[in-house]
Amino acid sequence: MFSEIRRFSSPSGALLAYRSALPLGPPRATLLVCHGLIEHSARYERFAEAMAGRGCQVFAHDHRGHGETQSDEAPLGRFAREDGVDKVIADVKAMRDMVEQENPGLPVILFGHSMGGLIALNAAVTHPQAFQALAIWNSNFNPGLAGHAARLLLAVERMLKGSDVPSRIMPKATFDAWGKSIADRRTEFDWLSRDPEQVDKYARDPLCRFDASVSMWIDVLDLTFRAPTSAMLARLPKHLPIHLVGGGQDPATCGGREIRWLSDRLKRHGLRNVTTRIYEEMRHETLNEIGWEQAVDDFSAWCEKSLFAA
Repeated sequence: MFSEIRRFSSPSGALLAYRSALPLGPPRATLLVCHGLIEHSARYERFAEAMAGRGCQVFAHDHRGHGETQSDEAPLGRFAREDGVDKVIADVKAMRDMVEQENPGLPVILFGHSMGGLIALNAAVTHPQAFQALAIWNSNFNPGLAGHAARLLLAVERMLKGSDVPSRIMPKATFDAWGKSIADRRTEFDWLSRDPEQVDKYARDPLCRFDASVSMWIDVLDLTFRAPTSAMLARLPKHLPIHLVGGGQDPATCGGREIRWLSDRLKRHGLRNVTTRIYEEMRHETLNEIGWEQAVDDFSAWCEKSLFAA
């Protein structure tokens, strides 16, 4: 099971709260987990336990402005007063360096869900030699004209209200719209999963009940547009194993369409080892969906093939 919360001082200035799950025997690989927007690392416990059972040592930290990570400049809903993108990436690298010191030489798999996928790809292009495999699940790197319009609207919000107040525009354009897209919805959070137990757990979780600030939304969009540029993707090793996952009923990625877009873009830029899987009945949170076990089995098989096959 997940360990109790531990804390680690990142060079960015944040005191990172993190959890770990360790295999019974010597670890074969390190799995670093980046969680999504307005959630926290504890929600990945059963994924961590499953992967620890397959020989991985798993570490998951709360990003700045989330969960129980502490920073004077990063209360709930804000990455930082400034340079939020650089600092959230620095925290991922700090976690990687910390676990490397504990077990040097192990391959490191960087995993990210949703916003965590945005952070993971940005961390990988910033530190292209730091990770031996990359997994991006349920992330949208192609918001198109709507994304550019959101940037303009956020600039107006920042000018009128400031950076560190909740955005009133972005929740309506994202969470509210995604919730309303589910025809048979029982709650406003049904877009996350078809599993009512998991939806209710999310709805009751106090660490999933805060508003992202204008500055955090600006940083999230910066992460979205920054990583998939030609200049950034050119930094990745061409042989890097990349595992992409989407849900065919996920409104946040247009039913998995944007996962396929990312797959195509990576391949066009010379990445030769890209695996893409769309689970047609699943919504946004693959790891909290009905049938999540199959997705984890598939991921574990990919890890085995990518890192350990002779």
